[in-house]
Amino acid sequence: MATAVEALAMQRAVVLAARGLGSTSPNPVVGCVILDPDGEVAGEGWHQRAGGPHAEVHALRAAAGRAHGGTAVVTLEPCNHTGRTGPCAQALIAAGVARVVYAVADPTPTATGGAATLRAAGIDVEGGLLADAAARGNEAWLTATPRQRPFVTWKYAATLDGRSAAADGTSRWITAPQARAEVHRLRAESDAVLVGSGTLRADDPQLAVRGVDGDITQPLRVVVDTEATISPDARVLDSAAPTVVAVAQDADTDHLKAEVLRLPRAADGRGLDPHALLSALYQRDVRSVLLEGGPTLAGAFLAAGVVDKVIGYLAPALLGAGPAALADAGIPTIERALRLDVADLQPIGPDIRITAYPSPDHLVRSHPSPDHHPSSRALRAHPDAEAAEEN
Repeated sequence: MATAVEALAMQRAVVLAARGLGSTSPNPVVGCVILDPDGEVAGEGWHQRAGGPHAEVHALRAAAGRAHGGTAVVTLEPCNHTGRTGPCAQALIAAGVARVVYAVADPTPTATGGAATLRAAGIDVEGGLLADAAARGNEAWLTATPRQRPFVTWKYAATLDGRSAAADGTSRWITAPQARAEVHRLRAESDAVLVGSGTLRADDPQLAVRGVDGDITQPLRVVVDTEATISPDARVLDSAAPTVVAVAQDADTDHLKAEVLRLPRAADGRGLDPHALLSALYQRDVRSVLLEGGPTLAGAFLAAGVVDKVIGYLAPALLGAGPAALADAGIPTIERALRLDVADLQPIGPDIRITAYPSPDHLVRSHPSPDHHPSSRALRAHPDAEAAEEN
């Protein structure tokens, strides 16, 4: 059974793992703490970048000879395969550790089996320590891997009466500087930021990460623009970060000086299918998407059942008119309401941040009728409906 010292080391490993958010895809984020035989911290590390050393290797290098006879505490089961780097299970065996404690088993067929390899080498292995905390920190990768699509977080800002903009279309600024600064951290932790063409017309956002310390990997900026109506002067097309514009297969893009991703139109001929878009992004090694589009785009994603997490910033203000934060999401009655499980509620300056997840039984309770399958829901970019606060 894991000791109190090992539990503290795992808490630290979870914190370390989070440092890799936004820079490790398509790999997971992983943290590792090495305890020497006396239970003292000898070294620590995290997976910093895809293609680079894994967390265990960084921690073993920091521990040097003190790892021999000690314990490795890792947020994810050590890998058991050779990719761009060698198997971590073998590195731990070579270092002479006596015990390995991990939080979450590796679900990938190619990498799993590290625990068995360690046990076969005579190492004491225990799994499941602080598994919930470690899994939450690695939620994007653990969700994307089995589903073969990115983990989608819908971020929105609204007044207490649910308005994302005023009646005249103005939306800067609904929230205070503290909340807006936090959104840049969310971008930095994501592989891609997604908006619709309506948001570009309303706000002309840049969508790049600004004001975040450290070695930041700019996320891919993705614009859903079915008819390729984006202005060539849009800020999102600058050189601050890479950008791809998702358009219909038959859209005219001769005027567009940007990378284009052509996708099939939805069944009704309007917009693009969210599943096709997410599948294409997954093939580009995108494992996490921050959905910053306006109410129409958010509604399309929710109707398609591909929103995995909701982060709402509520400002203590009232407008009484103007676009709502969420448009039609295919919910015809209160019985079909998308119920959320609130995971966190925090004041951010004068605003409130709510973090929530769709309740586990949502798909059962809100499954649409046979003639309205979620995959047929279009990604529409209506010029008057897509307005989002630019951060």
